[in-house]
Parts: sequence; structure tokens; C-alpha cells
Amino acid sequence: MTVKDKLKLVPTKPGVYLFHNDKNEIIYIGKAKNLRNRVRSYFQKNKYQTPKNQALIARITDLEWIVVANEVEALLTEANLIKQHTPKYNIDLRDDKSFPFIRVTNEPYPQVYLTRKIIKDGSKYFGPYTNVAILKQSLSALRRVFPIRTCTYYLDEKIVKDKKIKLCLDYHINKCEGPCEGIVSHAEYNGMIKRVIEFLHGNTAVTEDYIAEQMEVASKEKRYEDAALARDQLTAVKDFNARQRKITANFTDRDVFALAREENLGIMVIVRIRQGRLFSREKVSFQGLDKDSVVLKSIITRFYMDGDSIPPEISLPVEPDDENELMEWLSGKIKRKIKFLYPQRGEKAQESRIAYQNAKLLLGEWIINRKKRKEFYPASVAQLQEDLNMKAPPRRIEAFDISHLGGTDTVASMVCFVDGKARKSEYRKYKVKTVIGIDDFASMHEVVLRRYKRVLDEKLTLPDLILIDGGKGQLSVAVSALNELRIDHIPIIGLAKRLEEVFLPGNLEAQTISKQSPGLILLRRIRDEAHRFAITFQKQKRNKIVTKSIFDEIPGMGTKRVKLLLNAFSDVKVIANADIESIRQRTGIPEKICNLVIRKAQEHNK
Repeated sequence: MTVKDKLKLVPTKPGVYLFHNDKNEIIYIGKAKNLRNRVRSYFQKNKYQTPKNQALIARITDLEWIVVANEVEALLTEANLIKQHTPKYNIDLRDDKSFPFIRVTNEPYPQVYLTRKIIKDGSKYFGPYTNVAILKQSLSALRRVFPIRTCTYYLDEKIVKDKKIKLCLDYHINKCEGPCEGIVSHAEYNGMIKRVIEFLHGNTAVTEDYIAEQMEVASKEKRYEDAALARDQLTAVKDFNARQRKITANFTDRDVFALAREENLGIMVIVRIRQGRLFSREKVSFQGLDKDSVVLKSIITRFYMDGDSIPPEISLPVEPDDENELMEWLSGKIKRKIKFLYPQRGEKAQESRIAYQNAKLLLGEWIINRKKRKEFYPASVAQLQEDLNMKAPPRRIEAFDISHLGGTDTVASMVCFVDGKARKSEYRKYKVKTVIGIDDFASMHEVVLRRYKRVLDEKLTLPDLILIDGGKGQLSVAVSALNELRIDHIPIIGLAKRLEEVFLPGNLEAQTISKQSPGLILLRRIRDEAHRFAITFQKQKRNKIVTKSIFDEIPGMGTKRVKLLLNAFSDVKVIANADIESIRQRTGIPEKICNLVIRKAQEHNK
């Protein structure tokens, strides 16, 4: 069925529409009060269509829609789908994937910790935080003021009553009040959690009053250690407050949004004001040419989607698209009325100007950094571009190597270099799964296919150059893997070990590159690092198997005792030279079993 045929079937109900391209990729997601009218408007002859819409319409080969109950539900469905699929023609929120929150779990004895994963189980989420310094400051203050448990066990009345969980070090250093053994009651612990929630909402006065009262009571009852602890907690709260600059005499909590743009780049700053103080400053950077009202709607929706820290007032620079639906959704989310403000004069207008100045400064910094990243890269990268006759400098290079031991335990490595420097956080190890015996070609094909299928699925960054450790054979199978994924446009080369020759796909002869070229030296360094990483993984895997097989067969040596032993002694050789008493003292393993452990280690070392 063609798009023209489908247009006749679009209903007049509220909902969400999705446009697909010829690869069946979702390229745009939108919402509408009346789906038929909105979707058909894209395909009517209209000379006033924006350049972005013209480019979008030219690529639409299919469409689908989802009918929902009302416009608010359409707004949320649109936001969730955009977050899930990140279509090319929707606004690209650069920071959206990594928003951290502080989570207060929905348990009888709640935990409080940092998370990036939202679980809809009744837990409360405070954030999002885009400013890491503010987040660390808030968490540090929380830990100093409140004795929140840090263990991850599930606790309820029965578990506490049965004393299934023992006190840990935190209790003995006054960092936890011992809910696991019932030393603090369920009611007292949850009373503290209520004060934690008030604290996270920015209302520290409740906490100050409570601690001051506890300090006075403890002092009167001559519990001087408790009084001193309360005094330290009160000092921590006041220090935290002192760092939050007082900026207004108006004590209504509010968030202030400000937008700065230059061409297709933009920064939205959100200033959180709580109890008349500047509580935090968050930012969201984005790319796209949409109108300010569209950008504002998208950022408001995604910024408040998962969190519980929504104030009663939100100051905005312009009226967002779907203003009424946004206010209705936010009001329903926190069960009280939300107001959008558009201040033009007075104190609140001054707050908006301060937020805008912050946004302008951050945007300028972002643009400068982008230019630096584009213009400055090492001479070795520039030389490699020339050596390989590439259209663009290979700033991101990913390299693969295969390693095996006599045809068993085949593994692979992928290392990543950006601007000539190793980026170890992006290294990856692979256990080859589909290949039996020695077959470096099939192993290379599997690993390259797995790597870039995941990159495409998760919309990660593709490399500027792929380096294969090997000659024409390994290069050929790697190219076939890229062909399967339809990303054969990525430059790929093979570096043969014997003569350090560089091969390009389709060329029988090696490239003529000087052995002293900084570009070739960089390639060798990357190749050697991939080889080292693969060999290290292979050794770790082999040692793990050997170590496990040695001690697991000793009667009485379960998983826990083996772990204790290996944590106490660096390797099997040290164990073989140890005496029974030293092993017993350091691990708690019975003397009889220690004797068997030493004998087994000595047999292995012969």
C-alpha cells in the first residue's frame, strides 16, 4: 500500500504519527489532535514548507499511526517514542541519554542512591541533574546529614525480626542507625526518609528544625555524643545552604528556562530556585532548526518525564507548543496546579535574564570546543589521511585482533583511538561464539558483524577508519561483514604483520607508505595495542579456567573459600610456597583443607 493510499485511512482521532524512509527507519515522530488533518498537511502543495520539512517529505516512503485517548496522552506517547527511536528529523537532545537522578526506592526501608535507570515501581526520582558538581554536592550533603543505609538488601519487618541481615561497618562509625537489626524502628527510619525527600525538594528548613530539636534534647539528657553528632549534621546543612546563593525574596519554588541559539545549535538552561535560593543550574544542549516553541515543548516534556521535583511555577522565554496539554500533564503528575510564567519585568524577569546569560556563555563555549575538535588533531592523523588518500581525517580509529590458544578459547579485541590517543573506556572484549577450531577469517567476520550491528542498534558513533590485524584474507571477511550491515562506506584497511604492509579493499598490492611515516607508526601502535588487549584477555580467561579447576576439586573448597584464597594470595605459585598456618590465618579455611590446597598448588607448579 502506498503512502497516498494510507492517507485515506488516517483517522480523525488524537494520536501519534511515525514517518519511515526507504530503509524502514523511523525518521520523524509527531503528535496531533486530529491525525488526518495533521498528516495530510505534510503532503499538500505548499510553497511555505520549511527546508527541514521539504527534506523530510522527500524521504517519506511509509507512515503509521497510534490512536490514543486524548491530547495529553498523545504528548507523552510522542515523547517516549522520540526518546526510544531518536528520529533524524526530530530535535536531537545531545545530553538526554545520560541524565542522572537521585532515587528514593519504594521499599519498607528505602534506599537513596544515584541512578540513570528509571524503574516505574513507585520509587521517587529527583533530577535530572546535568551539572555533576551540584549532584555530588547534594549527595555529599545527604550522606553527612542523614544516616541512610547504604546496603542493597531488601528489608521488611519479617527480615528485620528474624535478624537475617547483620550490622555492617556503617553502623559502628555512626553512618547508619541499624534498621537491619531493628535498632531504629520502621517509623523512625521512614520519618528520616520524609526529611530526605523535603531536603531533595530544596526545603532544608524542616531538616534544620528537626536536628536542632534533637540536639537540644540529647544535650538535656546528657547524651553528649548524640548531641555532638546532631551538631555536626546541623553544620553540614548550614554549609550546604551557604553554597546556595540567595537570589530572591519570593519563596515560591520555581524553575526558570532560558534559551540561547546560533544556527542549528542551542543550549537550554534550567535554573532551579527553591526556598528563595539558587538550588541548581542544569543545561540541555540540542541540534535542530525547529522553532523555539517546538524546542521548548520537547525539552520540557523530556526534562520532567521521569522526575518528581516539579515546582508549582515554571518561567519560560516563549509560549511552548501544546501549552495547555503540557500544564495539564504536569499538574496531573504532581497532583497540584502548575503555572507557566512569561515574566517581562521585575524580579522574575531578572531571573530569566540571568538564566539567559548562562545559556549564552555555555553556547559560546560549546561552539568554540566544536571548532577546536574540528580544526586541531595530531600530525600523525593528518599524515595518515594523506597516506591513505582519505577525504576526511581518521580521528576515530577502531582496530580488531583475534587470539587463540591451540585452536581453543578463541577471543577477540576491539580497541578505540581518538585523535591518536587510546580511549580505554571504549575497548571491548569478545568471546567468539559461532566458530569451532582455528578459523581466524570466520572469527574476524563474526566479531566485526557483532560490533557494528550493536553500534547501529544503539546509535553509537561509527569510526572514521577500521583497522584489521591481518592481510587480504582477514580484510576481505571484515568487508563482507560491513556489506551485510550496509555500512561498507566506512574506510577499512588491513595491516599485515610480516612486512607491516597496509592493504585496502579491492587492491591486490599493498599501499606504498614510507616505513617512517607518522601515519604508519600510528597504525602499528594501534595494531599492537589491539594485540596486547586480546592476549591479556586470553590469558585472563585461561588462568581463570586453570585456577578454578585446581581448587574446585578439593573436598570442602566451595566457591566462597576459593574466592577468599585467591583474594589473599596473588597466584598459585605463592600458595604453593605458603605454610598451612599463614593460609589458615588469612582465609579462615580449616587446617586440614589448607594442607590439601598447598599440595594441589605444588602439584600444579611441578
